[in-house]
Amino acid sequence: MTEHELSFDDLNISPHEIYEQMGYGENIPDNDVVAETEDIIQEVKGLLRPRFCFFVSGGVLDTGTRTLAARGFHFNIGRIITRQLRDSHAYAFFVATSGAEFEAFQKKLKTENDMVRIFIADAMGSVIAEKTADCMETVLQHQIAGRGWKHTNRFSPGYCGWHVSEQHSLFSMFPKSNPCGVTLTESSLMMPIKSVSGVIGVGENVRKLEYSCGLCDYEKCYKRKARKLSN
Repeated sequence: MTEHELSFDDLNISPHEIYEQMGYGENIPDNDVVAETEDIIQEVKGLLRPRFCFFVSGGVLDTGTRTLAARGFHFNIGRIITRQLRDSHAYAFFVATSGAEFEAFQKKLKTENDMVRIFIADAMGSVIAEKTADCMETVLQHQIAGRGWKHTNRFSPGYCGWHVSEQHSLFSMFPKSNPCGVTLTESSLMMPIKSVSGVIGVGENVRKLEYSCGLCDYEKCYKRKARKLSN
């Protein structure tokens, strides 16, 4: 298993990415929000310890039943994900998280009851988790490049028809019970909340799409909403 701890600077986050996550799209918020965002960035820089881990495994993709079997587990990944993974030679299973330190920071803000700072930090946490997963993809691509392999988009339980309850099976595949320090509640919620997990297909003939929401018909997805707000 590959595992890395990162810093804030490793993530290369711009304030505009945080503004977009907050719903501003291409617009700049007012000066007070800009100042608060920069202040939170400076606070977070000193404490942030985002992490990711992943492993690459063989597996059997059944396009008829729309399932993926790997290491003794069967995942009902649905039509959309099955279609995107169909040319894979192997599969990378991953967890990426903003870390317990950031979650503690968010809890501290909630005790201060400053709704603006809470809102900014919530948006920032989502960006941190996704950018951590982006860094994971970079390391994954470096590892598989020698075989002439590429990778697909990443797909997570809870999206594109893959039920979130299968998060428990996904976590059971890792050699550590709490990969990257992330735990699961009975309802499959990850803790820290600002975490992502899932699967990526790897192989010679797979491809990663720049924008994959067009593949999905779930109109209430938060990622689709964010895309609309930015247009």
